[in-house]
This record gives sequence, C-alpha cells and structure tokens, in this order.
Amino acid sequence: MADTNTIRTVVGIIGNVISFFLFLSPGPTFVKIVKAKSVMEFKVDPYIATILNCAVWVFYGMPFVHPDSVLIITINGFGLAIEFFYVGIFFIYSDWAKRRKIIIALIIEIIFMVILISITLTCLHGTKDRSMLIGIVAIVFNIIMYTSPLTVMKKVITTKSVKYMPFYLSLANFLNGIVWAIYALLKFDIYVLIPNGLGSLSGLVQLLLFAAFYRTTNWNEDEKEVELSESKKADA
Repeated sequence: MADTNTIRTVVGIIGNVISFFLFLSPGPTFVKIVKAKSVMEFKVDPYIATILNCAVWVFYGMPFVHPDSVLIITINGFGLAIEFFYVGIFFIYSDWAKRRKIIIALIIEIIFMVILISITLTCLHGTKDRSMLIGIVAIVFNIIMYTSPLTVMKKVITTKSVKYMPFYLSLANFLNGIVWAIYALLKFDIYVLIPNGLGSLSGLVQLLLFAAFYRTTNWNEDEKEVELSESKKADA
C-alpha cells in the first residue's frame, strides 16, 4: 500500500497537470483579442492578480522557506511566465489609459516582492517562521486571485451574458482548487488548504453563473465586435 508521501506526490503531479491547463485555458480569449486587435470588454485584472499570486507561491516553495515543495515551484513558475505573456498581449492591444494602469500595477507588484523577500531573508531565521509569513501572504493574494473575477461575475449578472467569462477558465479553477486542497490535507498545510478551498468555491459559483446565463448570451455579438474593431482600425 502506497504511503502518504507517495500519494501526496501523485496528487501534486495531478495538480500540476490541471494547473497547467488552468493557465492555458484563457487561450481562446487571447485569440479573440489578437484577431480583433482590441481587448474589447475583457478585463486584465485576473491576470495581473495571478502574476503576484504565482510570484509569492514560487517564493513559498523555495527550500529555505518551505522545504519539500518542488511541485509548488514548478507549476507556479510556469504560471508566472504565461501570465506575463497574457498581460503582454493585453498591453499591446490596449489604449494608453489601460497601458498606464498595467504598468503601475506591475511596478507595485515588483516593489512589493522585493520588500517581502528582503524582510523574509534578513529578519526571519528558520523555515517555520518564514513559512508562516509567506504562507499568510500567499493566502491573502490567492484569495485576491480567486476573487478578482468578481468584476467579471458582476458583468455577467448585470448583462445576463457569460460571453466575457471563459467557461474553461472557470472549470479549471474549480478542479484546481479541489485537487490542491486534497494535496494540502495529505500532509496538512493550512496555507495551501485555505486558498484552494476558497478557490474551488469561487470556481463553483462561476460555473453556476455560466449555467444560469448561458441561454441568454448573444454569442453573435463577438463577430460584430471584431468587424467594428477592424473597421475602426481601417478608418484610423
């Protein structure tokens, strides 16, 4: 019979696979943006929030902060790279006002990470204290990442349309939260359990909204927006 560590490793690998597809799930959204050469009504907020979230979790998984967390580093390292790519596409196809907001947000995140790393390495000694500090910060920013789609969910409710809430991203969020919560329970890690438990709940709410408003969504508006965007480019 497999021991707990082996089972935890297997679950962690499954979590890496699901998280991998979670990070890739917004792909269709960015295909639309590139084709339209405009961000249309899509929001950059979740992707900027995820950059900070991934950066904190990569640091949390370092052996001098929280040992035996290689699987946390691998998936969040990949996530950090792909989220920068997504934000880069948003930056290219946004107007200057939105670009300025993206730049400011990224600068704030970089400054925050520099301060957090400096305090952790110079003021705290031992993995227990470091794990507690970074774990608490990771919980806060993981919650921000999972609640950042609230702006999109509000739009879904007010417009009765799920066009700007990608289904596969919501599904991946739900499955990802469930698997990583199980991972945290196998070798109890409260810092991984809390945010992923909330993440699975957030994903579930998004799926329920998708089911509720799918039929009232006018999917043909996508083509009209692309044509309008192309027309504006041609007139410019």
